[in-house]
Amino acid sequence: MSAAGAPLSDLTARLGLGPDARAIILNADDLGMCRAANRAILPLLAAGHLDSATVMVPCPWAPDALAAAAADPGLDVGVHLVLTSEWTRYRWRPLTGVDTSLVDAAGYFPAAVDVVERQAQDDDVAAELAAQLDAALGAGVDVSHLDNHMGSVYGLVTGRSFLPQVLALAAERGLPFRLPRSLEGLAAVGADPDAPGSQTILDTATAAADAAGVVILDRLWSHPFELVGEGTPDAESYEAVKAGFLDLLRRVGPGVTEIFLHPMLPGDELTDAVDYAAPKRGYEERLLRDPDVAAVIAAEGLVRLGWRDLRAVQRGER
Repeated sequence: MSAAGAPLSDLTARLGLGPDARAIILNADDLGMCRAANRAILPLLAAGHLDSATVMVPCPWAPDALAAAAADPGLDVGVHLVLTSEWTRYRWRPLTGVDTSLVDAAGYFPAAVDVVERQAQDDDVAAELAAQLDAALGAGVDVSHLDNHMGSVYGLVTGRSFLPQVLALAAERGLPFRLPRSLEGLAAVGADPDAPGSQTILDTATAAADAAGVVILDRLWSHPFELVGEGTPDAESYEAVKAGFLDLLRRVGPGVTEIFLHPMLPGDELTDAVDYAAPKRGYEERLLRDPDVAAVIAAEGLVRLGWRDLRAVQRGER
């Protein structure tokens, strides 16, 4: 079952691909969040099972991830811009300190996106995001792109976004940003595609990115973050997760689609760190190594890209 339709932009042409090319970027979010993330993502990147990953610079295991990325220039690593800290027992703070509008009463990033949207001041956001990028660059990482943890810059909850700050940073540093042109598939990342005016808001954001010369995606896809029925006898099996992911791959249409996952090694560290979704993260690590995934990508004729390819387009290097 192959997808059909027209591409949403001229990005495939700018990449030197044919007009009907169905290109994907397999990206791992949350590199550096914990040791379990690094132990899963870095080998997957090195083996070519992933095309890119993004590091959460404020997190405790970010130094390990940044050192690995700096030591291996072949790894395509971007910055997962962070304004939230969602877990109960394992948390992180802004690089710019706690005397800021970016923290909760305990001095950590807020757990929820709506709190960020309501209380964060624009200047504090701009300073923190620049500090996170500068920390990655200062560690020697050849940063390929920017994206965002939990969608905290997109205005998904209250409608107040921090996209102007992100796009200004991306344009200044010559980096593409994970912003899709289509609402298709965005329910998996917390957006409501059916909310009134959603497409108009997205069209405004993509027009701003185009005006700033920031390269963005045609689509942004994932599958549900949590494991269906987690903690019950009816919990979704690995085979069910795999079947859903293979179907998702078959539905990719023309253009450039990022498919993002959160692979981590299962075990006590991961279970202790997160409040939920530990089994799903372990399944995703296994999924990316599964030969059936590679077989479907080949059978569908999907073109694998990295964010460095998009950065080269933005910088006029192609």
